[in-house]
Amino acid sequence: MEGFKDFSFALPALVILVLFIYYPLFNSLYLSFTNWNMTKPVKKFVGFDNYTYLLTSDTFYNVLKITFTYTVFDVFLTLGIGLLLALLFNSVSKFYNVLRMVIFMPHYISMVIVSMIFIWIFNGQFGLMNELLKMLGIEPVLWLTNTRTALWVLILVSVWKGVGFTMIIFIAGLRSIPVEYYEASSIDGATKWTQFWKITIPLLSPTSLFLIITNFISSMQVFQSVDVMTNGGPLESTKAMVYWIYEMAFTEFRTGRASALVILFFIIIIILTSIQLYISKKKVHYEG
Repeated sequence: MEGFKDFSFALPALVILVLFIYYPLFNSLYLSFTNWNMTKPVKKFVGFDNYTYLLTSDTFYNVLKITFTYTVFDVFLTLGIGLLLALLFNSVSKFYNVLRMVIFMPHYISMVIVSMIFIWIFNGQFGLMNELLKMLGIEPVLWLTNTRTALWVLILVSVWKGVGFTMIIFIAGLRSIPVEYYEASSIDGATKWTQFWKITIPLLSPTSLFLIITNFISSMQVFQSVDVMTNGGPLESTKAMVYWIYEMAFTEFRTGRASALVILFFIIIIILTSIQLYISKKKVHYEG
């Protein structure tokens, strides 16, 4: 009876998990083996036909390539710039508090609003960026309708929004490193550069791993900026995986095929995340 009482405290959380995570996941798995069209009630079992179609489709690998490209650059730039800002602003003063607040503020702004702001900034006719280019004597660029630049604008939007959060987490990691390590290394003649590579980077590795995995999963699921700014264009050059799932399910109404794509994408994220955790066993150093 006492054990059931303890279990009852976890019951509300378990109910939410079952209703909003496990049930949709297993239902998607079931639908992935059907040819269900959302406009019709009939669900005909088609086996692995949806998976075969996707895995032999050029679009699948092109979308996967776009998603990986976006993710790699987004994670690399967000963590790199976030660490640099953390090193610069890791100081206790009112001035630095204000600077950190300004940099962190975009984290609280909705991605839809951020996307609309950047649509104006990178507008091909009257955008702020092109006005700056004109002042420098450079020809205007059609940022969001050019296959060479559209994806980079989306990456810039994500970095601008996420770098403040990364900076704050890195600052917390930096302040958790005992000062004694730096003092002892200074006595031994270590330079600031040596301290950075031999003390700061290794002891920040748990924080870095957390940020890498969370940013990786978030970037792989990019949707809102694509939906608002480019609709997957131009010429499908920004069609990321989640946007393709949305398009297939709610525009083409191929719900069975979209569910198969969800399952494949879920497996890919799980595999890549597991690889990162496996590699981190030798690369991540905990103080204890």
